[in-house]
Amino acid sequence: MSDEARGVALVVAAVTSLQFGAGFAVTLFDELGPAGAAFLRQVIAAVVLVAIWRPRVRGRPAEDLRLAAAFGITLGLMNLCIYEAMDRIPLGIAVTIEFVGPLGVAVAGSRRALDLVWVGLAAGGILLLADPFGEALDTAGIAFALAAGALWAAYILLSARTGRVFPGGSGLAIAMVFGAAATLPFGLPEGGGELLRPELLAAGAAVALASSVIPYSLELEALRRLPARVFGVLMSLEPAVAALAGLVVLSQALDVREWLAIGLVVIASAGATTGVPQLRD
Repeated sequence: MSDEARGVALVVAAVTSLQFGAGFAVTLFDELGPAGAAFLRQVIAAVVLVAIWRPRVRGRPAEDLRLAAAFGITLGLMNLCIYEAMDRIPLGIAVTIEFVGPLGVAVAGSRRALDLVWVGLAAGGILLLADPFGEALDTAGIAFALAAGALWAAYILLSARTGRVFPGGSGLAIAMVFGAAATLPFGLPEGGGELLRPELLAAGAAVALASSVIPYSLELEALRRLPARVFGVLMSLEPAVAALAGLVVLSQALDVREWLAIGLVVIASAGATTGVPQLRD
């Protein structure tokens, strides 16, 4: 198998792990609430990543630490918002709406007339999902998904800067600690004593590994083997994989209109990311 083929397999595995991890996270909402589940995921991921990378904080410029803090807070709030969205609307729809963030970054500042087509396709897909003339989605769910998308856009920009400043995954490890701190005021009151139940801790560890540690690690390896253009196009599969995870894990069946809407956003994202820097580090 060539290096590029391995890279493709790594990205597909990362996307699958991330979205099925999100599906399993939703199953924890009844006991922990979305904020409690987000907090538990962040804490466990932070512990694992710090143990793996053992980042050095002492002696680093304050500017570097502020960057890692901004990255981590953005990451934590992004996860919190998308979990709040998934608590109110189907997983595949939430991730599709969230995808306006990376799509916006991909077309920002572009002078290609073709990008107007991708923006139009994505807007059409989001409008189909919202279905304003039919049975409308939960308004708060849409708002949380859009907020997660805006935070994802900021995450993309901050992750690139963090990756240049810190070696390996040490910047991500430091950021994850700040992410856990950012979700603590929301997750601790909502999760309460349930956060210490052994079976929920084990389930939270599985979600943290599937949603954070494994996909981020696989993506880093994939980026060493793939051109940024190919990586970006493959990452555009996320909404479709999220819809599949919602169907398999949560029995969230979508109708033809919703699948068509998701397809439009996937096509728009794949088109817009062709020839631009990768969406995530």
